[in-house]
Amino acid sequence: MKTASVANLHGNVPVRGTQLLVEHMGEVFRRPSLVAVEIAWRWLFGIPFLFICWKQGKQILAVFPLESSGASSLDTQNPWVAAVQLSNIATFYEPHVLAVLRWLLPVAALAWVIVSGLGRNLLLMRMEPRAPFRPVAMIVLQAAWLALFGFTLWGWLGSMQWAAATHITASVEPDLVGYFIWAIFLALGFFTAFALTSWVLTIAPILVLLERRRSALSGFGQALRLGKAFSGKLAEINLVLGIVKLALLVVAMVFSAAPLPFSDELGLGAMRLVAAASGVFFLVANDFFQVVRLKAFIEFWRVYRGDQAAAPAS
Repeated sequence: MKTASVANLHGNVPVRGTQLLVEHMGEVFRRPSLVAVEIAWRWLFGIPFLFICWKQGKQILAVFPLESSGASSLDTQNPWVAAVQLSNIATFYEPHVLAVLRWLLPVAALAWVIVSGLGRNLLLMRMEPRAPFRPVAMIVLQAAWLALFGFTLWGWLGSMQWAAATHITASVEPDLVGYFIWAIFLALGFFTAFALTSWVLTIAPILVLLERRRSALSGFGQALRLGKAFSGKLAEINLVLGIVKLALLVVAMVFSAAPLPFSDELGLGAMRLVAAASGVFFLVANDFFQVVRLKAFIEFWRVYRGDQAAAPAS
């Protein structure tokens, strides 16, 4: 199938980027070691990070228990009253959480870019044996990806604050319809914007390694000059796989909520087990499709630029 698909592209037969995704999924599925590498580096960072968050959360609650914030009197029957109470609880804990985030976020960001740079380099080397070990360039590009993600998240949170401040006020009746219209529009808008831009920082490491580029900046610059045909397919793949991630999240939420009608019979322990299993399912499936994304990018790189990889690029 792979040979026929690539032949179609070389023969100038129009092929959408996502038409070959099933083929790429099958190839990745037949090589579980690829997904294992992706899971290894992500969980190597994620497990210690979550453990530190858990420890810091316990320390905060030990000094400021939930009862002191008013959480014990939460009104579960009146959503409007509950919303105000939750806001007060968040305001109570905000300075203590921010004090932790001031040192935790920079340390976590540094750890992530190092671990992800090394892990992504090893994964690409396993996918393409001719790829060299270029940890510094990979770390720089992963830092750029994290910066783009952080900027997008900051913009989305700021826009959501604006929507809440302009549609939900204490002086007049809340405009819930208007608020939710803006919330959906802004969430989809920032999601689409990130999907249509972040592919540049996904293909750049491939260009650096497979084309022997001298620096991360050279790979990033070339990623911006790939041509409409090539970049269009990369953007399409990135957008579709972003939608797949949302679908996986919905499926995991459905799985975790399915036993709720039987919670009395199953017990709290079983409910926690189902929730944990749903979370693990989402994480593993997400890692699988991350590898599929890289596989698709590499295959299209072979078609559009593979012949240019013979000599080192500047």
